[in-house]
Amino acid sequence: MNSATVRNLLVRGMLAGLAAGVLALVVAYFLGEPNVDTAIGLEEAHTHTHGDLGADAGGGHDEEEVVSRSLQSTAGLATGILVYGVAFGGIAALAFCFALGRIGRFGPRATALLLSGCALLAVYVVPYLKYPVNPPAVGDPDTIGKRTTLYFLMMVLSVLLAIAATLLGKRLAPALGTWYATVAAVAAFAVAVGLAYAFLPVINEVPDDFPATLLWRFRLSALAIQTVLWGGLGLFLGELAERLLNPKAVPSEPGGAVPAAR
Repeated sequence: MNSATVRNLLVRGMLAGLAAGVLALVVAYFLGEPNVDTAIGLEEAHTHTHGDLGADAGGGHDEEEVVSRSLQSTAGLATGILVYGVAFGGIAALAFCFALGRIGRFGPRATALLLSGCALLAVYVVPYLKYPVNPPAVGDPDTIGKRTTLYFLMMVLSVLLAIAATLLGKRLAPALGTWYATVAAVAAFAVAVGLAYAFLPVINEVPDDFPATLLWRFRLSALAIQTVLWGGLGLFLGELAERLLNPKAVPSEPGGAVPAAR
């Protein structure tokens, strides 16, 4: 690809990320935010209970809210998801430029969708299964730095292992064939991820009295948001890339003028 094509794909990737971010925002607002509100209510009730006990003992005070909850759940949520979508859309577009034609005989749509699925797995699902997200009222504030570091370490390991598995599959393909090489690469990736799971420390800070149903709904909604984001990114990027790279393969508009034969 020449630089102009890469630049055009980069712009389309960012637009695709923005569109996918809008879809994810809808899911986050209607599916995720109610669970966040419930968890915050539990946290506030717990804080007030201990605050009343502290006040009775001669201490305790109310903390001023820096950012209102309404702003967090609207403008803050939209900004975070849309910026996330645009940023990863640009990264996905650059990865698409490198992968197209190198990972099999796939067209632009299939390549974009395959990349988005692999990215969802490597960037989110694998770290999520080891260190799942927690709602408010769950987790020790003193360990947030450690938890964040471990999560990003798992994410980096997952991405590097996914790249290594892809290279392994390409290396084995001439000898084993595409099918068996893919199976071997996936198996090697699974084994390596399993070893990382075994050696990295376990973190479990969920209080015994925290509702299991709420925890499950929160984590499921977080997974749904990421699935919609990456799935939408793959579909939108694939369609935009197809129209750019293979304009003749895109159906013409209904009722469009048909060139007269000469």
